[in-house]
Amino acid sequence: MLNKTLTSRQCELVISLLQEVLREGATLDRAYARAFADLHLPPAENAIIALTTGDLLRRLNLYCALAGVEVDRAAATGWSLLCVWHRFHNLPMPDCAAANQIDTRTYEARKQQARALPAVWDGCPAWLDALGETQLGEEAWAAERAALARTPKRYLRVNTLRCDRDTLIQRLADEGVQTRPVDGVTSALEVLNDAALFRTAAFQDGWFEQQDAGSQHIAAFLQVSPGMRVVDACAGAGGKTLQLAAAMNGKGRLLAMDVEEWKLENLRQRARRAGAHNVEARLITSSKTVKRLKETADRLLLDVPCSGLGVLKRNPDAKWRDTEQRLPVLMALQADILRRYCQMVKPGGQLVYATCSILPCENEQQVAAFLAERPDFTLVAEQHVLPSQTGFDGFYMARLRRAAIDDGQTAPVDTAVEQTTDNSTERAESNEA
Repeated sequence: MLNKTLTSRQCELVISLLQEVLREGATLDRAYARAFADLHLPPAENAIIALTTGDLLRRLNLYCALAGVEVDRAAATGWSLLCVWHRFHNLPMPDCAAANQIDTRTYEARKQQARALPAVWDGCPAWLDALGETQLGEEAWAAERAALARTPKRYLRVNTLRCDRDTLIQRLADEGVQTRPVDGVTSALEVLNDAALFRTAAFQDGWFEQQDAGSQHIAAFLQVSPGMRVVDACAGAGGKTLQLAAAMNGKGRLLAMDVEEWKLENLRQRARRAGAHNVEARLITSSKTVKRLKETADRLLLDVPCSGLGVLKRNPDAKWRDTEQRLPVLMALQADILRRYCQMVKPGGQLVYATCSILPCENEQQVAAFLAERPDFTLVAEQHVLPSQTGFDGFYMARLRRAAIDDGQTAPVDTAVEQTTDNSTERAESNEA
């Protein structure tokens, strides 16, 4: 956390970001991109603004409670929120009129009241708290809720097509970036300072990508090898695609698919920088795009659209923008993707179903429902990456094997596959890496 008061300019930038997210509905990433694009701030100042804005959104209802305002008025009370934020973190007050309006006795009373309400203290909206407790149970959800309120760490993935981990550590150190290996994740480095990663020559040369250490488990879980035919069917901007390319040592065919062309163009640029020459990006234009690939993939990755409740500490704006009404829509989409896209797997091949959610209804329950419909698939293994246990973002993954022809099983006819011609559903299937 910070150890000094924000300047007036920094406060104004934070307030502007809060207003764009809370009032205009922009994602935090988009708000950052627009704000920082024209300012050309030093990396340390970028980090200060991002850290403060992220923390305010992670525990928004706590800071609103301390300021005595309703959450739906947060966008209009930015200076008050910043003042109680400074007080909460034991920093001198910024130079503004709102600082003189904070009564110490009132603040301390509000703080004690908030401390007695765990969901408020952890910055969790009431609808999400109820959902999490129902899905995970009181004790498990309390641990995850607290973990999701913490500031996320920065991680890199070493691009082994260009270098090894130790060489990257040294090169980054030469460029002023301090890193250290991550226990249990051989491809990951934790970034220890506020260096501007994307301005380094190491990044420009394709030696690394920024990717959470928990996310790096998913591509590894697919168990690809050089020479395979692999499909990443919800590729987004290609973070996991590039990790798969490195695991394949650039050999074999790796098809990255998505319904958004701009994401695929981003992926193509990243692949060129990374030296991932076996990557082909293909736009999903209709159900026929998938049907043409029937029984062609040795491995299939389905990193499906989801609630994103495992990555809330990194995307805290989502919990103030989303509602519980969105979850059934996402679950229907997940089941549809799994049902239709599984046809791309060869007999004897494997797929991984993955989400960045920690909710059973999006994870193991979806897999169980699919397996009940498709006896030609079996569950090989599943893995949970929980923020409370790892400190990483939260993920779920399940590896399923399709029966080989000599196993004596035949896939049932899936009429849903044959009847799906509407592109509107597919347009919603984009998943960012």
